[in-house]
Amino acid sequence: MGSSRRTGAQLLGFLNDAASRGISQALRSLNLHGLAGRPVEEVFRGLADYFCPEGGSLDVAIARDAFFRTVADIVEDDVTDLDNLSTDQVQAIFEVFTTHAIELRMYNEIGMRAITLPADTAAIDNVQAQLHDFITNGVSDALSQMGDRLPNLSQGQVPEFVDDVLERAFTVLAAMGDAEANR
Repeated sequence: MGSSRRTGAQLLGFLNDAASRGISQALRSLNLHGLAGRPVEEVFRGLADYFCPEGGSLDVAIARDAFFRTVADIVEDDVTDLDNLSTDQVQAIFEVFTTHAIELRMYNEIGMRAITLPADTAAIDNVQAQLHDFITNGVSDALSQMGDRLPNLSQGQVPEFVDDVLERAFTVLAAMGDAEANR
């Protein structure tokens, strides 16, 4: 998940910067000042091209897809004021990205291993919904375990924090999976 880790770290660093200095300054620091004042979708499309440009490996494609799914979710949740991001919003956006990245990686692993899914599309939808909830809960638990470190991270600490969250999320997911299997 190298690209997803890198993209997650860049996204979190950017969001923390936007929350503390404002969106215009955060965009200026990436030399993307032309996106200031643009709609959220345009800002995040530009950030996607900056953080995970098209044409990369499968890992980059997963990070990019996770990024765009995150944008769709935050737009749907009506997060449109990037100049006044709260710590909770920063965490929520990062949590959504991390959930999508892990979920897409797991779908890829399922596909690569050619696991047989039920023939019934309703059953497949149910499996997909359960997997999404499982991953969402695992990522949320992992972030909860991190306490209030998020708003106090320096740019240099963000990649380590993202690695910690992913490691904890996979640990939580493994524990949850083991508990489910032992039922």
